[in-house]
Amino acid sequence: MNPSTGILLKILSVVVFTVMAAIIKLNADEIPAGQQVFFRSFFAIPVILGWLIWRHELSSGLGTKRPINHFYRGFIGTTAMGLNFAALGYLPFPEATALGYTAPLLTVIFAAMFLGEDVRAFRLISVLNGLVGVVIVLLPRLGVTSEGLTTAQTLGAVLVLSGAACSALAQIFIRKLVLEERTSVIVFWFSVTSSILALTTLPFGWVVPAPGTLVLLIVTGLLGGLGQILLTSSYRFAPASVVAPFEYASVILALAIGYLSFGEVPTLTMLVGSAIVIGAGIAIILRERQLGIERTRQRKAMTPQG
Repeated sequence: MNPSTGILLKILSVVVFTVMAAIIKLNADEIPAGQQVFFRSFFAIPVILGWLIWRHELSSGLGTKRPINHFYRGFIGTTAMGLNFAALGYLPFPEATALGYTAPLLTVIFAAMFLGEDVRAFRLISVLNGLVGVVIVLLPRLGVTSEGLTTAQTLGAVLVLSGAACSALAQIFIRKLVLEERTSVIVFWFSVTSSILALTTLPFGWVVPAPGTLVLLIVTGLLGGLGQILLTSSYRFAPASVVAPFEYASVILALAIGYLSFGEVPTLTMLVGSAIVIGAGIAIILRERQLGIERTRQRKAMTPQG
């Protein structure tokens, strides 16, 4: 274990994924979401394959025992990706990023509903606090404030929250898959499944991109594959509870990119709501770490000595 390396890899993955999302937003007015999903998924495959070859894991990194489970995970994950990509065309970049962090909060609820995980008062209160933060971010979209309510941005909020719900459901499938499948298998087959599913949107408005746009579309896939490798590698060097909080650095980066690249000035309600969502997410992560430490102590205490 090397926590410093793990944290560095996590931060790099956050930077890569945030830049990828910014490129997707840049092309959102020209390229349909389904087409963007295809490029993001398909051109990630050679990066993932190259990584497996470099690690000498190609033979063991592709075989699966649960193809139907990968399809279900791929279907719900692709839906989440498409909704989130579409939302980027309607919402300011920092706001879309912040609302996307509804997903970890919903994962706690779905884990209790579908996996039977025990959700105690602390996590439940943290989830409720996080949802309060989401509502605060949404206040302009609900017409409660006078910050420029538009139908398009309201639609964007609905899309990103729907995407967050699908992302949370995808995490439930992943939690089941990791019990039997290698991470590399899950990552590879998601990209394959997502590429195939994205092709079904071809009759619904795909366009022939300009050369420069085509290059950017391919770059989103390459960045997506690189980001996934960095993310996966980060957990090899440090526990999830150590590196996970650095995921929220994407909100700060999104604020900078939104202002510098898209001229988006964050509102007070967005900043306050985002801070509450981030605080709730970090609280849940730290609580999970503490519970993990306590469970480890209990197992050691119950292990016969001598």
